[in-house]
Amino acid sequence: MTHSAQVMDWLASQKGEMLALLEELVNLDSGSYDKAGVDRVGERLASFFESHGIPVSRQANESFGDIFSATVASSGGSNAPVVLMGHRDTVFPKGEAKRRPFRIVDDRAYGPGVADMKGGLVMNAFVAAAFHKFGGAPAPIVVLTTSDEEIGSLTCRPTIEEVARNARAVFNSEPGRPTGNVVTGRKGAVFMACTVTGKSAHSGAAFQNGISAVNEIAHKIVHLEDISDLEAGVTLNVGLVSGGQSVNTVAPSARIEIDLRYVRPDQRDAAMARIEGIVQKQYVAGTQSALTITGEFAPLVQSRSSAELLSAYQQAMTSVGERVEGEFSGGCADSGFTSLVGCPTICAVGPVGGFPHTPEEYLEVDSLVPRAQGLALTISQMA
Repeated sequence: MTHSAQVMDWLASQKGEMLALLEELVNLDSGSYDKAGVDRVGERLASFFESHGIPVSRQANESFGDIFSATVASSGGSNAPVVLMGHRDTVFPKGEAKRRPFRIVDDRAYGPGVADMKGGLVMNAFVAAAFHKFGGAPAPIVVLTTSDEEIGSLTCRPTIEEVARNARAVFNSEPGRPTGNVVTGRKGAVFMACTVTGKSAHSGAAFQNGISAVNEIAHKIVHLEDISDLEAGVTLNVGLVSGGQSVNTVAPSARIEIDLRYVRPDQRDAAMARIEGIVQKQYVAGTQSALTITGEFAPLVQSRSSAELLSAYQQAMTSVGERVEGEFSGGCADSGFTSLVGCPTICAVGPVGGFPHTPEEYLEVDSLVPRAQGLALTISQMA
Protein backbone atom coordinates (compact mmCIF):
# COMPACT_ATOMS: atom_id res chain seq x y z
CA MET A 1 0.00 0.00 0.00
CA THR A 2 1.36 3.44 -0.90
CA HIS A 3 2.04 6.17 1.66
CA SER A 4 -0.84 8.19 0.21
CA ALA A 5 -3.28 5.30 0.51
CA GLN A 6 -2.24 4.71 4.13
CA VAL A 7 -2.74 8.39 4.92
CA MET A 8 -6.18 8.40 3.32
CA ASP A 9 -7.29 5.21 5.07
CA TRP A 10 -6.10 6.40 8.46
CA LEU A 11 -7.88 9.74 8.11
CA ALA A 12 -11.06 7.87 7.14
CA SER A 13 -10.89 6.08 10.50
CA GLN A 14 -10.35 9.20 12.61
CA LYS A 15 -13.74 10.94 12.58
CA GLY A 16 -14.50 10.10 16.20
CA GLU A 17 -11.05 11.23 17.38
CA MET A 18 -11.37 14.44 15.36
CA LEU A 19 -14.71 15.23 16.98
CA ALA A 20 -13.33 14.49 20.45
CA LEU A 21 -10.47 16.94 19.97
CA LEU A 22 -12.82 19.50 18.43
CA GLU A 23 -15.08 19.27 21.48
CA GLU A 24 -12.13 19.96 23.77
CA LEU A 25 -11.03 23.00 21.77
CA VAL A 26 -14.52 24.49 21.44
CA ASN A 27 -15.05 24.16 25.18
CA LEU A 28 -12.00 26.34 25.84
CA ASP A 29 -12.70 30.07 25.76
CA SER A 30 -10.21 31.78 23.46
CA GLY A 31 -11.33 35.30 22.66
CA SER A 32 -8.58 37.36 21.05
CA TYR A 33 -7.89 39.35 24.23
CA ASP A 34 -7.95 36.26 26.46
CA LYS A 35 -4.27 35.35 26.21
CA ALA A 36 -4.51 32.53 28.76
CA GLY A 37 -7.43 30.95 26.91
CA VAL A 38 -5.84 31.26 23.48
CA ASP A 39 -2.67 29.70 24.89
CA ARG A 40 -4.63 26.82 26.43
CA VAL A 41 -5.90 25.96 22.94
CA GLY A 42 -2.32 26.11 21.66
CA GLU A 43 -1.08 23.90 24.48
CA ARG A 44 -3.79 21.32 23.81
CA LEU A 45 -2.80 21.18 20.15
CA ALA A 46 0.87 20.98 21.15
CA SER A 47 0.11 17.96 23.36
CA PHE A 48 -1.66 16.32 20.40
CA PHE A 49 1.37 16.82 18.16
CA GLU A 50 3.80 15.67 20.84
CA SER A 51 1.73 12.53 21.46
CA HIS A 52 2.28 11.70 17.78
CA GLY A 53 6.00 12.42 17.98
CA ILE A 54 5.81 15.72 16.07
CA PRO A 55 8.11 18.48 17.37
CA VAL A 56 6.48 21.77 18.35
CA SER A 57 7.98 25.23 18.78
CA ARG A 58 6.45 28.11 20.70
CA GLN A 59 7.06 31.80 20.04
CA ALA A 60 6.25 33.99 23.03
CA ASN A 61 3.86 36.91 22.58
CA GLU A 62 3.48 39.36 25.43
CA SER A 63 0.29 41.01 24.18
CA PHE A 64 -1.78 38.14 22.79
CA GLY A 65 -1.54 34.37 22.56
CA ASP A 66 1.76 32.74 21.69
CA ILE A 67 2.46 31.38 18.20
CA PHE A 68 2.76 27.60 17.94
CA SER A 69 4.17 25.68 15.00
CA ALA A 70 4.60 21.96 14.44
CA THR A 71 6.81 20.51 11.71
CA VAL A 72 6.59 17.16 9.92
CA ALA A 73 9.73 16.20 8.02
CA SER A 74 9.44 15.36 4.33
CA SER A 75 10.11 12.02 2.72
CA GLY A 76 12.46 13.76 0.31
CA GLY A 77 12.20 16.42 -2.34
CA SER A 78 11.58 20.11 -1.78
CA ASN A 79 12.89 21.79 1.35
CA ALA A 80 10.38 24.61 0.96
CA PRO A 81 7.54 23.70 3.32
CA VAL A 82 3.84 23.36 2.75
CA VAL A 83 2.10 25.48 5.39
CA LEU A 84 -1.20 24.53 7.03
CA MET A 85 -2.37 27.73 8.68
CA GLY A 86 -5.02 28.57 11.24
CA HIS A 87 -5.85 30.92 14.12
CA ARG A 88 -6.88 29.91 17.63
CA ASP A 89 -8.65 33.10 18.71
CA THR A 90 -12.39 33.66 18.45
CA VAL A 91 -14.65 36.71 18.68
CA PHE A 92 -16.54 35.44 21.74
CA PRO A 93 -16.27 36.72 25.33
CA LYS A 94 -15.03 34.75 28.29
CA GLY A 95 -17.68 32.40 29.60
CA GLU A 96 -19.25 31.76 26.18
CA ALA A 97 -17.96 28.17 26.06
CA LYS A 98 -19.71 27.40 29.33
CA ARG A 99 -22.93 29.07 28.15
CA ARG A 100 -22.88 27.30 24.77
CA PRO A 101 -20.73 24.17 25.04
CA PHE A 102 -19.99 21.90 22.10
CA ARG A 103 -22.92 19.84 20.92
CA ILE A 104 -23.98 17.92 17.83
CA VAL A 105 -27.52 18.16 16.47
CA ASP A 106 -28.59 16.57 13.17
CA ASP A 107 -25.00 16.09 11.93
CA ARG A 108 -24.03 19.69 12.69
CA ALA A 109 -21.63 20.65 15.47
CA TYR A 110 -22.28 23.87 17.38
CA GLY A 111 -20.32 26.00 19.83
CA PRO A 112 -18.18 29.15 19.89
CA GLY A 113 -15.53 28.98 17.17
CA VAL A 114 -16.53 25.50 16.04
CA ALA A 115 -16.09 26.45 12.37
CA ASP A 116 -14.11 29.68 12.66
CA MET A 117 -11.82 28.06 13.04
CA LYS A 118 -11.31 25.27 15.53
CA GLY A 119 -12.59 22.74 13.02
CA GLY A 120 -9.78 23.77 10.69
CA LEU A 121 -7.21 23.49 13.48
CA VAL A 122 -8.31 19.92 14.16
CA MET A 123 -8.17 19.06 10.46
CA ASN A 124 -4.65 20.48 10.13
CA ALA A 125 -3.49 18.53 13.17
CA PHE A 126 -4.77 15.19 11.86
CA VAL A 127 -3.40 15.73 8.34
CA ALA A 128 0.03 16.46 9.82
CA ALA A 129 -0.21 13.42 12.10
CA ALA A 130 -1.12 11.20 9.15
CA PHE A 131 1.96 12.22 7.16
CA HIS A 132 4.20 11.83 10.21
CA LYS A 133 2.79 8.36 10.84
CA PHE A 134 3.00 7.00 7.30
CA GLY A 135 5.38 9.32 5.41
CA GLY A 136 4.88 10.42 1.85
CA ALA A 137 5.09 14.19 2.28
CA PRO A 138 7.02 15.62 -0.69
CA ALA A 139 8.00 18.66 1.38
CA PRO A 140 8.13 19.50 5.08
CA ILE A 141 4.69 20.32 6.52
CA VAL A 142 4.53 23.26 8.90
CA VAL A 143 1.34 23.65 10.95
CA LEU A 144 1.22 27.30 11.97
CA THR A 145 -1.36 28.34 14.57
CA THR A 146 -1.62 32.02 15.37
CA SER A 147 -3.46 33.97 18.01
CA ASP A 148 -4.91 37.33 16.94
CA GLU A 149 -6.46 37.00 13.48
CA GLU A 150 -9.89 38.18 14.60
CA ILE A 151 -8.43 41.58 15.49
CA GLY A 152 -6.24 41.96 12.42
CA SER A 153 -3.20 39.81 13.29
CA LEU A 154 -1.64 42.79 15.01
CA THR A 155 1.31 40.80 16.34
CA CYS A 156 1.32 37.60 14.26
CA ARG A 157 1.49 39.17 10.79
CA PRO A 158 5.33 39.39 10.64
CA THR A 159 5.64 35.68 11.46
CA ILE A 160 2.95 34.74 8.94
CA GLU A 161 4.70 36.68 6.19
CA GLU A 162 8.13 35.32 7.11
CA VAL A 163 6.90 31.71 7.02
CA ALA A 164 5.05 32.28 3.73
CA ARG A 165 8.05 33.86 2.00
CA ASN A 166 9.93 30.60 2.40
CA ALA A 167 7.00 28.29 1.69
CA ARG A 168 5.96 26.26 -1.32
CA ALA A 169 2.25 26.72 -0.68
CA VAL A 170 -0.18 27.84 2.03
CA PHE A 171 -3.50 26.22 2.82
CA ASN A 172 -5.47 28.42 5.20
CA SER A 173 -8.03 26.27 6.99
CA GLU A 174 -10.74 28.84 7.53
CA PRO A 175 -14.16 27.17 7.25
CA GLY A 176 -15.28 25.95 3.85
CA ARG A 177 -18.22 27.97 2.56
CA PRO A 178 -21.77 26.63 3.08
CA THR A 179 -21.66 25.75 -0.64
CA GLY A 180 -18.64 23.54 0.02
CA ASN A 181 -16.44 25.93 -1.93
CA VAL A 182 -13.06 27.34 -0.97
CA VAL A 183 -12.10 31.01 -1.12
CA THR A 184 -9.79 32.25 -3.86
CA GLY A 185 -10.23 36.00 -3.35
CA ARG A 186 -10.86 38.23 -0.36
CA LYS A 187 -11.14 41.93 0.22
CA GLY A 188 -8.45 43.86 2.00
CA ALA A 189 -9.40 46.06 4.94
CA VAL A 190 -8.15 48.99 6.96
CA PHE A 191 -9.59 49.60 10.41
CA MET A 192 -9.23 53.16 11.67
CA ALA A 193 -10.23 55.55 14.42
CA CYS A 194 -10.82 59.27 13.83
CA THR A 195 -10.78 61.47 16.94
CA VAL A 196 -11.89 65.09 17.05
CA THR A 197 -11.18 67.66 19.75
CA GLY A 198 -13.37 70.72 20.24
CA LYS A 199 -14.06 72.98 23.20
CA SER A 200 -16.62 72.50 25.95
CA ALA A 201 -19.07 75.21 27.00
CA HIS A 202 -22.43 75.39 28.75
CA SER A 203 -24.98 74.82 26.01
CA GLY A 204 -27.35 77.42 27.43
CA ALA A 205 -25.32 80.10 29.21
CA ALA A 206 -22.25 80.11 26.95
CA PHE A 207 -23.18 78.25 23.78
CA GLN A 208 -21.20 80.67 21.62
CA ASN A 209 -17.98 79.82 23.43
CA GLY A 210 -18.13 76.13 22.56
CA ILE A 211 -16.68 74.27 19.59
CA SER A 212 -18.63 71.07 18.94
CA ALA A 213 -16.55 68.00 18.16
CA VAL A 214 -19.79 66.09 17.55
CA ASN A 215 -20.83 68.51 14.82
CA GLU A 216 -17.41 68.15 13.22
CA ILE A 217 -17.56 64.36 13.31
CA ALA A 218 -21.06 64.45 11.80
CA HIS A 219 -19.79 66.41 8.79
CA LYS A 220 -16.95 63.93 8.38
CA ILE A 221 -19.28 60.93 8.50
CA VAL A 222 -21.42 62.31 5.67
CA HIS A 223 -18.38 62.88 3.47
CA LEU A 224 -16.73 59.56 4.37
CA GLU A 225 -19.81 57.63 3.30
CA ASP A 226 -19.35 59.01 -0.23
CA ILE A 227 -16.19 56.92 -0.58
CA SER A 228 -18.19 53.69 -0.90
CA ASP A 229 -18.42 52.42 -4.48
CA LEU A 230 -20.32 49.16 -4.57
CA GLU A 231 -19.67 48.58 -8.25
CA ALA A 232 -15.91 48.82 -7.69
CA GLY A 233 -16.10 46.70 -4.53
CA VAL A 234 -15.04 49.53 -2.20
CA THR A 235 -17.05 50.05 0.97
CA LEU A 236 -16.60 52.34 3.93
CA ASN A 237 -18.55 51.76 7.11
CA VAL A 238 -18.58 54.04 10.13
CA GLY A 239 -19.49 51.38 12.64
CA LEU A 240 -18.97 53.10 15.98
CA VAL A 241 -19.71 56.68 17.04
CA SER A 242 -19.08 58.24 20.43
CA GLY A 243 -18.64 61.71 21.83
CA GLY A 244 -19.79 64.50 24.04
CA GLN A 245 -19.82 65.09 27.76
CA SER A 246 -23.48 65.72 28.63
CA VAL A 247 -26.63 66.83 26.88
CA ASN A 248 -26.20 70.40 28.16
CA THR A 249 -22.53 70.72 27.19
CA VAL A 250 -21.12 71.61 23.78
CA ALA A 251 -19.19 68.45 22.94
CA PRO A 252 -15.44 68.76 23.57
CA SER A 253 -14.55 65.42 21.95
CA ALA A 254 -15.86 62.80 19.55
CA ARG A 255 -14.63 59.59 17.95
CA ILE A 256 -15.63 57.29 15.14
CA GLU A 257 -14.30 53.92 14.07
CA ILE A 258 -14.06 53.22 10.36
CA ASP A 259 -13.99 49.98 8.35
CA LEU A 260 -12.66 50.33 4.79
CA ARG A 261 -12.86 47.34 2.42
CA TYR A 262 -11.38 47.07 -1.06
CA VAL A 263 -10.63 44.48 -3.73
CA ARG A 264 -7.41 45.60 -5.44
CA PRO A 265 -4.30 46.92 -3.69
CA ASP A 266 -4.35 50.17 -5.72
CA GLN A 267 -7.85 50.96 -4.39
CA ARG A 268 -6.45 51.19 -0.88
CA ASP A 269 -4.18 54.13 -1.62
CA ALA A 270 -6.89 56.06 -3.45
CA ALA A 271 -9.44 55.57 -0.67
CA MET A 272 -6.94 56.36 2.09
CA ALA A 273 -6.00 59.62 0.39
CA ARG A 274 -9.66 60.66 0.39
CA ILE A 275 -10.13 59.61 4.02
CA GLU A 276 -7.08 61.53 5.16
CA GLY A 277 -8.28 64.60 3.27
CA ILE A 278 -11.67 64.47 5.00
CA VAL A 279 -10.07 63.97 8.40
CA GLN A 280 -7.74 66.91 7.97
CA LYS A 281 -10.41 69.24 6.58
CA GLN A 282 -11.97 71.51 9.19
CA TYR A 283 -15.75 71.73 8.83
CA VAL A 284 -16.27 73.37 12.24
CA ALA A 285 -13.77 76.14 12.91
CA GLY A 286 -11.47 75.48 15.85
CA THR A 287 -11.65 71.67 15.86
CA GLN A 288 -8.62 69.41 15.58
CA SER A 289 -8.73 65.90 14.11
CA ALA A 290 -6.45 62.86 13.96
CA LEU A 291 -6.61 59.50 12.18
CA THR A 292 -5.10 56.29 13.57
CA ILE A 293 -4.91 52.94 11.80
CA THR A 294 -5.81 50.27 14.36
CA GLY A 295 -5.59 47.17 12.15
CA GLU A 296 -5.24 46.06 8.55
CA PHE A 297 -5.63 43.05 6.26
CA ALA A 298 -4.18 42.63 2.79
CA PRO A 299 -6.49 41.38 0.04
CA LEU A 300 -6.24 37.79 -1.16
CA VAL A 301 -5.53 38.07 -4.87
CA GLN A 302 -5.39 34.89 -6.92
CA SER A 303 -2.09 34.59 -8.79
CA ARG A 304 -1.34 32.13 -11.58
CA SER A 305 0.43 29.82 -9.12
CA SER A 306 -2.53 30.01 -6.73
CA ALA A 307 -4.86 29.10 -9.59
CA GLU A 308 -2.68 26.07 -10.36
CA LEU A 309 -2.77 25.08 -6.70
CA LEU A 310 -6.57 25.37 -6.75
CA SER A 311 -6.74 23.09 -9.79
CA ALA A 312 -4.68 20.44 -7.99
CA TYR A 313 -6.89 20.75 -4.90
CA GLN A 314 -10.06 20.43 -6.99
CA GLN A 315 -8.77 17.25 -8.59
CA ALA A 316 -7.95 15.83 -5.16
CA MET A 317 -11.40 16.71 -3.81
CA THR A 318 -13.01 15.08 -6.84
CA SER A 319 -11.11 11.91 -5.93
CA VAL A 320 -12.81 11.87 -2.52
CA GLY A 321 -16.21 12.55 -4.04
CA GLU A 322 -16.51 16.29 -3.51
CA ARG A 323 -16.95 19.03 -6.11
CA VAL A 324 -15.30 22.30 -5.09
CA GLU A 325 -15.16 25.69 -6.75
CA GLY A 326 -13.40 28.90 -5.76
CA GLU A 327 -15.42 31.92 -4.68
CA PHE A 328 -14.86 35.48 -3.53
CA SER A 329 -15.48 36.74 0.01
CA GLY A 330 -15.80 40.26 1.36
CA GLY A 331 -14.36 39.04 4.64
CA CYS A 332 -10.66 39.18 5.46
CA ALA A 333 -8.19 36.52 6.62
CA ASP A 334 -4.49 35.86 7.13
CA SER A 335 -4.38 34.36 3.64
CA GLY A 336 -4.16 37.92 2.33
CA PHE A 337 -0.75 38.29 3.97
CA THR A 338 0.57 35.05 2.45
CA SER A 339 -0.76 36.10 -0.95
CA LEU A 340 0.86 39.51 -0.57
CA VAL A 341 4.35 38.01 -0.24
CA GLY A 342 3.82 35.88 -3.35
CA CYS A 343 3.13 32.44 -1.89
CA PRO A 344 0.55 30.27 -3.70
CA THR A 345 -2.44 30.28 -1.37
CA ILE A 346 -5.90 28.75 -1.04
CA CYS A 347 -8.20 29.86 1.76
CA ALA A 348 -11.17 28.17 3.45
CA VAL A 349 -10.02 24.59 2.92
CA GLY A 350 -11.30 23.72 6.41
CA PRO A 351 -14.42 21.71 7.20
CA VAL A 352 -17.63 23.24 5.87
CA GLY A 353 -19.50 25.59 8.18
CA GLY A 354 -21.65 28.68 8.38
CA PHE A 355 -22.87 31.67 10.41
CA PRO A 356 -19.46 32.47 11.94
CA HIS A 357 -19.33 35.04 14.76
CA THR A 358 -22.91 34.24 15.79
CA PRO A 359 -24.62 31.88 18.26
CA GLU A 360 -25.85 29.92 15.22
CA GLU A 361 -22.32 29.08 14.01
CA TYR A 362 -22.14 25.46 12.86
CA LEU A 363 -19.83 22.89 11.31
CA GLU A 364 -20.93 20.06 9.03
CA VAL A 365 -19.67 16.98 10.88
CA ASP A 366 -19.56 14.83 7.75
CA SER A 367 -17.19 17.30 6.04
CA LEU A 368 -14.33 16.72 8.50
CA VAL A 369 -12.92 13.56 6.93
CA PRO A 370 -13.27 14.39 3.20
CA ARG A 371 -11.80 17.87 3.65
CA ALA A 372 -8.85 16.33 5.53
CA GLN A 373 -8.43 13.67 2.85
CA GLY A 374 -8.63 16.18 0.01
CA LEU A 375 -5.96 18.37 1.64
CA ALA A 376 -3.73 15.38 2.31
CA LEU A 377 -4.10 14.10 -1.25
CA THR A 378 -3.25 17.52 -2.67
CA ILE A 379 -0.06 17.62 -0.59
CA SER A 380 0.96 14.06 -1.48
CA GLN A 381 0.65 14.83 -5.18
CA MET A 382 2.83 17.96 -5.01
CA ALA A 383 5.78 16.16 -6.59
